[in-house]
Amino acid sequence: MFFRTELEYFFGAIRFFTRLPVPAWVGHSSEALERSSRYFPAVGLIVGGIAALVFFLTSFIWPLTLAVLASMAITLYVTGAFHEDGWSDMVDGFGGGWGKTQILAIMKDSRIGSFGAVALVMLMLAKFCALVEIDLLLIPVTLIAGHAFSRLCATTLLRTLDYVRDEGKSKPLATRIGGGELAFAALTALLPLLLLPPRQAVIGVLFAVLATLWLARLFKRQIGGYTGDCLGATQQLAEVAFYCGMLCRFS
Repeated sequence: MFFRTELEYFFGAIRFFTRLPVPAWVGHSSEALERSSRYFPAVGLIVGGIAALVFFLTSFIWPLTLAVLASMAITLYVTGAFHEDGWSDMVDGFGGGWGKTQILAIMKDSRIGSFGAVALVMLMLAKFCALVEIDLLLIPVTLIAGHAFSRLCATTLLRTLDYVRDEGKSKPLATRIGGGELAFAALTALLPLLLLPPRQAVIGVLFAVLATLWLARLFKRQIGGYTGDCLGATQQLAEVAFYCGMLCRFS
């Protein structure tokens, strides 16, 4: 029974954050979605693993740039650009809003504004430029580690901040994640880092953590907490920051 329940939480996280199919017996309860937060980095392992596989296969027939682009494209397809949408909405809201009410209203608008459009292009460009500069043999593991750890970064907001909307798609996630659940999520996210060169992994993690702390402070100061868009934005910025950190060279 315990194993089946945990599987339901795991598959619930996959269904919420991706387009991947899950068994028909998996329920749709809000309680199950609340308890699934410990598996967010595990979803990252799957998404990153798919990206790594696509990169590996396409690298045999295409140059590095196209293989990286293919790996990025498959993650957009698998996730439905869920987190990218959160990033653009968040930048639109915080870039164009002057107070909490206006920021939340702009983020809720399904239309993308100039702030969000520019930010999305810059984010994807930064991600692409960073990945093509990483050592060819490290890219597959880097993709897995980046997707997993960035989702851990977003998960930490469930522990440290309050959900600020009365309703919304991410409302079931508003319950604060427990310490044990966060520890499990952290363990899941940290495992692929062991396959990377220690120095690069540490600096990548440091950059992702700094990006998360900066966004968390911004969210707390401007709107008093987080929304679903804030979680997606944190995942995206932390992922890019991780890749950029891995590329740092100090003479």
